Amino acid sequence: VSERSRAEVDATLQTAKLNPAELLPAVHCVSFGPQASAGECCLLQLEPELCAELEAGRSLVIRGEKDEQAVLCSRDKTYDMKIADTSNMLLFIPGCKTPEQLNADPASCNMIYSQIAGFSKNYWELRRCRPKLKKLRKLLMEDPYEGPSSQKDQTSTFSKYTTEDLFSLIQASEEEILHQLQVIDACKIEGRYWRVLEFNYEMKLLDHVTQLIDSESWSLKKVPLRTCLEELGSLEPREMIEHILLSYGRKYIDDAGEVYFEMREDKICRAIAQMLLQNAVKFNLSEFQEVWQQSVPDGMTTRLDQLKGLALVDKSSRPETICLLKVEDLPEDNQERFNSLFSIREKWTEVDITPYIQDLCAEKQTVGALLTKYARSSMLNGVKVYNSRRPIS
Repeated sequence: VSERSRAEVDATLQTAKLNPAELLPAVHCVSFGPQASAGECCLLQLEPELCAELEAGRSLVIRGEKDEQAVLCSRDKTYDMKIADTSNMLLFIPGCKTPEQLNADPASCNMIYSQIAGFSKNYWELRRCRPKLKKLRKLLMEDPYEGPSSQKDQTSTFSKYTTEDLFSLIQASEEEILHQLQVIDACKIEGRYWRVLEFNYEMKLLDHVTQLIDSESWSLKKVPLRTCLEELGSLEPREMIEHILLSYGRKYIDDAGEVYFEMREDKICRAIAQMLLQNAVKFNLSEFQEVWQQSVPDGMTTRLDQLKGLALVDKSSRPETICLLKVEDLPEDNQERFNSLFSIREKWTEVDITPYIQDLCAEKQTVGALLTKYARSSMLNGVKVYNSRRPIS
């Protein structure tokens, strides 16, 4: 194709009844290059924060297996990827100058000849989303760690996962994955593979520690690491003793450089409640509270608010009952979560349902906004309750 001359451009402007004085003097003449085609390039719309990540030389990673909806991850955030169609054809022109650049350089060439390298009718739009972390617990729960002497562990055929394995399998940013490993009290076995402790083994380790605290009459706020390792090291691996202290205590160092732990009362009471509740479908509430208080270490006080997201009290039954209902066992998808909750109980008060939907709240979203979207409210005996917007089968 022969390149247009300035005279041809001016004649076209005249035909279009456009005044050249109102336009920039530079003229872009574009033509399709020999390799130009759709689908060769993808456009990704980035917010300034993500642009800065790339400009700083960091990577953005697309994560997801074949059966999963792709997400894009920065170091610390996760984004849903959606294709957005546009009514305008988007042209890729290497070295194309914007009006601002042309204005800044008045000496720029009067006629600029450019070739289109590719074109598209859509682009990828990113929307911040919750990291998809449920799979992390699911993978690690395939083969929970029962201790070094476990016969099952020596013959297990389940996969073991390194940090890199989890980064490639879980649809979340690296920081979100590492934080979640802490939340679920995972530990590295052999310094390499991430594992979660089998619950009964975890309780056995915790029992060793609480019995030692009792026999030594230590303050729950000052449990010495070194003595724990010396006293309990013959019963269990030292790294397991330290792991249980890290899981159920806050580590600090005193003025003499000694490592101590302040035991976390709420977490210990919660774990013991789980141990008591997991063997019963329903438990008489007052009987449970009595047994629970007797089962926790001396000096600790049990309270029902320690069980948010772990157990559900039924105040409508006579006598009142309590049963195990763990938030981590519920679906990750918003609609599926609400369906599951409404199949367990037809009507919920906001106080009861909040611990089971709090984790679904997106950035700056409230529990109230979630309830407005997925439930309908009504009054029952002067109390506001929520039920499903759709029939639950």
